Amino acid sequence: MKKFADLKVGEEFHSTCTFSKKELETYLAFSRIKNTIFDDDEYSTIVSGRAIIARMEGEFTRLSQIYGNMILLYGMDGDASWENRNTRFLKPLHVEEILKIKFTISDKKDIDEDFGMITVDFEGKKENGDVVVISKKNLYRIKKEPPR
Repeated sequence: MKKFADLKVGEEFHSTCTFSKKELETYLAFSRIKNTIFDDDEYSTIVSGRAIIARMEGEFTRLSQIYGNMILLYGMDGDASWENRNTRFLKPLHVEEILKIKFTISDKKDIDEDFGMITVDFEGKKENGDVVVISKKNLYRIKKEPPR
């Protein structure tokens, strides 16, 4: 685990994940998304964008470099250099496809003597290199000293 002081702007971390049909169905039931696209057999294996973002955040918190810190999603800011957008889905992801995730620390600052803020950019690609999602400026409040 890296402490707040050890995290560097520009530092990258990587993970991979997949979604099973059962996981997608569970997510759709939990989130109560009602969209006819998921009732159509041709499209029923497309993973919901919010499910992708939720899984990416979950993967971030499970990284060996991050896990053990007291960390809390603080918000998602628009990126001024990106017309104030935060997230864009560029290609569909289907169940059982592998999503290769890159997390980049894009900003870091002190909040007070106990907490800092890190900004993390997410990028998810399929195995063939197609970019599925880009999500910039995901803000995390992080305790400078992890709990013992």
